[in-house]
Amino acid sequence: MSKINQKHVPHKIKKNPRFVAMNLLTQVSQNQAYSNLLVDKGIREGNLDARDARLMTEIVYGTLSRQLTLEYYLAPFIQKAKKIEPWVKQLLLLSLYQLTYLDRVPAHGVVNDAVEIAKAYGNPGIGKFVNGVLRNVLRQERPDLSKIKDATERLSIQLSLPEWLVEKLIATIGEEETIALGESLVETSRSSARVNTKYMTQTEAIAFLQEDGYEVEASKVSPVGIVGPTGFLAGSSLFERGEITIQDESSMLVAPSLQLQPSDYVLDACAAPGGKTTHIAQYLEAEQGGRVLGLDIHQHKTKLIEKNAERLHLGDVVTAQQLDARQVSEMFEDETFDKILVDAPCSGLGLLRRKPDIKYSKKPSDFANLPKIQLEILESVATKVKQYGIITYSTCTILPEENQEVVQQFLINHPEFEIIEVAGAEPFASKEKWITLYPHQYGTDGFFICSLQRKAK
Repeated sequence: MSKINQKHVPHKIKKNPRFVAMNLLTQVSQNQAYSNLLVDKGIREGNLDARDARLMTEIVYGTLSRQLTLEYYLAPFIQKAKKIEPWVKQLLLLSLYQLTYLDRVPAHGVVNDAVEIAKAYGNPGIGKFVNGVLRNVLRQERPDLSKIKDATERLSIQLSLPEWLVEKLIATIGEEETIALGESLVETSRSSARVNTKYMTQTEAIAFLQEDGYEVEASKVSPVGIVGPTGFLAGSSLFERGEITIQDESSMLVAPSLQLQPSDYVLDACAAPGGKTTHIAQYLEAEQGGRVLGLDIHQHKTKLIEKNAERLHLGDVVTAQQLDARQVSEMFEDETFDKILVDAPCSGLGLLRRKPDIKYSKKPSDFANLPKIQLEILESVATKVKQYGIITYSTCTILPEENQEVVQQFLINHPEFEIIEVAGAEPFASKEKWITLYPHQYGTDGFFICSLQRKAK
């Protein structure tokens, strides 16, 4: 910890949402910490009230989502500075974000808070520097991004996406769709939850939440989904009672794709923390022999699966086991399971709206080995599903090499399987029958789903 961090900071500053945001953004930039985990921690430790928590969350996600654009805007104003501490840079970036993109935040409040934080956390000299930079920012227009000559660099800064990802997306979906996708990623994520249909219907859950003051409506993607523009649904009494659970709408399309019957024995090969496992469990009946086994490579994560199942009152059909999904072939007899879900480990590039830090911290080389692992998992489970049984392969990424190419290679190796419609999600299907949801299409996470049915011998 630096000398600056050890310095006494007045309580008033510590509770300032901009100070909390600055600390979180510094941790993300220096330690590659995950923003979604830090925001929850920041709200608790800063003891922020609801209004300040909303502002802090908006500042953190907004600044992260537009980081490359903001750095480009800030660069001319700090060219002459000899050295800028990481926390000072984050303070300037989050202030610039508010001055550029937030209409309801008064500019004098942004500048005054930034200067007070700089003086308290640093010294009067840093406060003077921050004041000078932000006053200059207020006096000048933002640089015109259209004047950036190189097209890839221009889109990278405009959309705040690294150049390698811009190139990859253009190669996959074209420039127009890439721009639409990139622009959607800086929008605020919606709140979404899945109804536990063992206990109530979607209509009943929406009515209950609306009576409790939540602004929610039915999902247009899933018949068991609820969405809202804002609102902490995990704080609702329905969540506490296990009648809803937090899940993105795209993920809710996975369990129905298995065409589940109440008596099925199902394997969820990469299950933690158990969102899809518990959705599968909603279709099963213990009295009829229905059960789902959730695997995870880490012991502590199998506890999360069990905890989720207990909270949703589905523990009678859910069991969890520590196992690397690539070892399934060694642990179970052939044709053990009626259905198998492989929600494979992936690059997570479909989650960039909710986890914007991923796009800056990851490189293509970080993902190079993933298709090999994904195919190994599919190979491991291939003989464990019964004849006419279904294996659903899904990921939360939008890259073909982790999705379509893995499926195609699996089918080359296993002609005893064929692609079938993703049941319950037919409107979203491609001509090849698989589904790729992009974040800009329905406001969901990016997601891929493909159902494979084993033919008769």
